[in-house]
Amino acid sequence: MVRGWLTTHAETIAVFRLPSYAPELNLDEYLNGDLKTDVHSGIPARAPIALVQTVLGNMRMLQSLPKRIRKYFDHPCNQYAA
Repeated sequence: MVRGWLTTHAETIAVFRLPSYAPELNLDEYLNGDLKTDVHSGIPARAPIALVQTVLGNMRMLQSLPKRIRKYFDHPCNQYAA
């Protein structure tokens, strides 16, 4: 079914086949790296709620910095997604 749809829309869509494991090609990994760096750089969370608050605070901060998110797409490996 998907293959048929791709064939039908071949003129309007580009398909990029990614390897089964290639974290450098996965934009989620850039977000995860950002999050891990920021979460580990502050005071360690001693309770689950403190960790949740730290993560949510970081994600909200990233929402207000779209230029930082756009940089994930600047990496040469991720030009396919730009």
